[in-house]
Amino acid sequence: MTTLQQRKLGLSSLALLGLIFVAAVMATNTLLVGLRIDLTENKLYTVSPGTIALLESIEEPINLYYFFSDGETADIPFLRGYATRVQETLEEFASAAGGQLNLQVIDPVPFSEDEDRAVQFGLEPVSLGALGDAIYFGLAGTNSVGGEDVIGFFQPNKENFLEYDLAKLIYNLSNTNKTVIGLLSDVNMTAGFDPQTQQMTEPWMITTQARQLFEVRVLTPGLTTIEEDIDLLWLVHPKAMDEQTTYAVDQFVLRGGRALIFVDPLAEIDSAPAGNPAMGGFPVPSSSNLDQLFQAWGVVFSAGEVVTDNVYALSINAGPGQRPIRHPGLIGIQSTSVDAEDVVTSGLSSINLGMVGHFTAQEDAEIELVPLLTSSTESATVAAQTFQFLPDPSSLLDNFSPTGETYILAARVQGPLRTAFPDGAPEVGGSDEAAEAAPGSGPQHLNSIDSANLILVGDVDILSDRLWVQMQNFLGQRLATTFANNGDFVINALDNLSGSAALIGIRSRATFSRPFTTVDGLRRAADARFRQTEQRLQAELDETEQKLGELQTARDDETSLLMSSEQRVEIQRFLDEQVRIRRELRAVQLDLNRSIDQLGTTLKVINIGLVPVLLTFLALAMVALRRRRTG
Repeated sequence: MTTLQQRKLGLSSLALLGLIFVAAVMATNTLLVGLRIDLTENKLYTVSPGTIALLESIEEPINLYYFFSDGETADIPFLRGYATRVQETLEEFASAAGGQLNLQVIDPVPFSEDEDRAVQFGLEPVSLGALGDAIYFGLAGTNSVGGEDVIGFFQPNKENFLEYDLAKLIYNLSNTNKTVIGLLSDVNMTAGFDPQTQQMTEPWMITTQARQLFEVRVLTPGLTTIEEDIDLLWLVHPKAMDEQTTYAVDQFVLRGGRALIFVDPLAEIDSAPAGNPAMGGFPVPSSSNLDQLFQAWGVVFSAGEVVTDNVYALSINAGPGQRPIRHPGLIGIQSTSVDAEDVVTSGLSSINLGMVGHFTAQEDAEIELVPLLTSSTESATVAAQTFQFLPDPSSLLDNFSPTGETYILAARVQGPLRTAFPDGAPEVGGSDEAAEAAPGSGPQHLNSIDSANLILVGDVDILSDRLWVQMQNFLGQRLATTFANNGDFVINALDNLSGSAALIGIRSRATFSRPFTTVDGLRRAADARFRQTEQRLQAELDETEQKLGELQTARDDETSLLMSSEQRVEIQRFLDEQVRIRRELRAVQLDLNRSIDQLGTTLKVINIGLVPVLLTFLALAMVALRRRRTG
């Protein structure tokens, strides 16, 4: 073969390879459209089995109208990228729904009928871009009976919640008969007027979320019966329920009613001034319990004790210029103390509680107390009254002595229950006639149930916004940014108790900041060293002040205005000790930071460098193997 022939063959081979490459690219773009490989830990970009089940269960057609301002976002690439993902997810939903989801993609150009349609649906235009054009990026849905639901604007920083938000909209449209929840609470969880602050209050975020999925009916305290159409009782902070209301709850549960109950040994969200507020009374948190019912059910609640935890203690701001301090009464439960097998808590990674109590089962109890949330083994109980006037919560870590036990902070109650009123309905006004007329009396009275369906939580503050959600302003809109799974836990419990589990697995997929357990361990160790140093400093300070007091008493009246040499020595010794202690404290912090930096460097090397190295070795191995086969 001549040189010219070799060149022609080479050029032909290159041309053929080019054609094969182009054909492969075209085939890939045609055959593999929308193909994605999801490498995230929780498979955030893969439609979950719960969503598939929800889509397959749709009985009546649902229309989805996806509005996105394509032309007005030409110079906003991050928003266009997210919009593409939203559209692809909606298309996957429509494909899985078997023709029951009708998706329309609409570009609402300014001053068009499509824009008018978006406005009619209540979508929220946002001014972005160089010219400040109104941009639409939302979703509207309708069902066959005239129901509507919308996502006003897809917030990019809520991308992890995309699947859940879409599934929730479809769920609301496909389930027109919502579960009725009776909310009986001794704290105001809804919007209203606060007499203490003389201001209107916003509803708690958990109440807002619950109303998106359920019909929440606020029950009046002091009720004597619970309506038959109420599917689920949401009982929060029962401080002083009278016998009539207690009996109503008792009979509701015994006739098969489900209940989610929150009690608390020290509810900070419900603090009332002690004594006369005008005289400077301190706010004192209140407690709640269901002694009468719990005793009949075989449950014991530590109404006078708060669980403290050295592992899960949260850090709080101690004030300007001061380092954060760890509060053992404010604890952030992590996934290691969450029941991964129960549908209510599966997939949840962070739940914050404040001054929580614990549950135990009576020795002769017939019920089974299944833990949902527990403390770590480095925990102990402290009298609730200790926290009422505690200036420095971190002082509880001084000489902290864990019991080695794990305490049940939230639990599912399973098994038979007996009534707390074996003699029937309580008397009203002391008369037999009134007792006969009392709700639930006579033949309607129930004494037991074979299988209960209850969930108990030993904390009320878990519901308050401050422990799990932060309100922010985003593009002129109020946005709730969650930093813990408190809301997921409560909504999961309501879903489960109401018999609906369609959204639970989807809701749990949203990610939060994951704890660095090794780093946290380093911090706890350094904090312990820090506190020991503080204690040593305080002891030396007390000793020095005592010595100075003795010198002050013993000095002569003639030299009262002069400082003795012994005083000077003692003061100088104290000053020297103070300098030495400060130097030790700085060394502790430097050691801590150095350990964390070394750990961070190691993690970066593993996460960034290890994968390319492994791929390189794999490629070299394949090359060596190919050469061996061809050689």
